[in-house]
Amino acid sequence: MGLQMTIEELEAFIAEVFPQVGGDFVVEDLGEMRIRVRLVTAEKHLRPGGTVSGPSMFALADVAVYMAVLAMIGPQALAVTTNCSIDFMRKPEAGKDLIAECRLLKLGRVLAVGEVLMVSDGGEAPVARASLTYSIPPR
Repeated sequence: MGLQMTIEELEAFIAEVFPQVGGDFVVEDLGEMRIRVRLVTAEKHLRPGGTVSGPSMFALADVAVYMAVLAMIGPQALAVTTNCSIDFMRKPEAGKDLIAECRLLKLGRVLAVGEVLMVSDGGEAPVARASLTYSIPPR
């Protein structure tokens, strides 16, 4: 199938359809069935104790899989999350961005399944692992 969108097209599309997250996410790398996305952490992403909040980590995983799917199928705003499971494994490092390494395990006509590992910028040990399923709208 091959890539249907570039990094620039993905970021422009997200800015257009989800302006509420503008500036939060940066695509660092894109390939067939994979993407690396950075959450540029700010005060709004933190929880008491100065660490990145669970909802912010969910958003990173969700956006990473969404962008990976769109990169493969083209701009389909109505692709939606149908399932998500996250394992929070360690506390993210305070003051560091989070990096999501995402790969699509399955890209079917109706469903896509993705896996995401999140690490603190510069770290090696995963802080969280997520598995998400997306429903792809009929064409």
